[in-house]
Amino acid sequence: MAGESESAAEPNPNTLTPSNPPSTDAINIVPLQTHSPPTKLPSRPRKTRKLSNTVDPSLPKTQISTIVPRIVSRSLSYEGELESAINYLKSSDPLLSPLIETYPPPTLELFQPPFLALTKSILFQQLAYKAGSSIYTRFISLCGGESNVVPDMVLGLTPQQLRQIGVSARKASYLHDLARKYQNGILSDKSIVDMDDKSLFTMLTMVNGIGSWSVHMFMIFSLHRPDVLPIHDLGIRKGVRMLYGLEDLPRPSQMDQLCEKWKPYRSVASWYIWRFVEAKGANSKGNVVGNSDVSLQQQMLSMQQQQQQQHQQFLDPINGILNVGACAWDSN
Repeated sequence: MAGESESAAEPNPNTLTPSNPPSTDAINIVPLQTHSPPTKLPSRPRKTRKLSNTVDPSLPKTQISTIVPRIVSRSLSYEGELESAINYLKSSDPLLSPLIETYPPPTLELFQPPFLALTKSILFQQLAYKAGSSIYTRFISLCGGESNVVPDMVLGLTPQQLRQIGVSARKASYLHDLARKYQNGILSDKSIVDMDDKSLFTMLTMVNGIGSWSVHMFMIFSLHRPDVLPIHDLGIRKGVRMLYGLEDLPRPSQMDQLCEKWKPYRSVASWYIWRFVEAKGANSKGNVVGNSDVSLQQQMLSMQQQQQQQHQQFLDPINGILNVGACAWDSN
């Protein structure tokens, strides 16, 4: 288990992720206000859902009939893509359709440079939303503004300087490792935006302090990738169990098969599952499902905190970590 606990306040979610404030390594996923149009990502143009009808003429006719068309999706921030995702999910999964009709559509956060978003994710690890926001604000001030949060600037900050604003020594080492990988050319904002999901997951989990849950949240909320399934997220696993009437909580290794019908829009389906679980677990604290006035990140963090307190018995024997909400220990 990695990530170092730090005294904190409370977190939260309300867009493409879980619900109210829990803690852990959450990417600064500023919930998207349903009223404000999302900013397009400066990414390579991803083709809209297109069925590939190209067939290799050399293939025997007996094999041609078995070819399954491949659906390729573009960023959810692309105009009309979110609507296409919702319509597709309603028709592909009859059990998911009622949730889509019940809860408001997800909203997308404004695009931030990947280095800034990843830095923010590290700073928020295992912290309640308010505590994380406070440290992040001081960090931005130390750098001289968000526009100055670049690899050279971060490498120039000493562990002592970071400690003075509330950043632990471990997190300081994570920030420096991320910055060095940028400086050495292993990562760059452009390569992160251009990489396919599998390659991106592999590259980002090489950074100290960034685990699978963090990468999934980054891909959904920062890059608006359409087909990301957070298989280690307890909220998603609980929601899948309830949606399909399963007796046991599905293991992360079972999630891909269970959610196969959501492809290629598993990010959007996950958002509705989070909303579903949030509604089922709403309590006197007044969690409001789909409340556009509360950030999805705050709602998600809140729900994760509650899960961490109430469901610590869910120990994944395969991964050897507690899959509580956001997987507070998913840091390397």
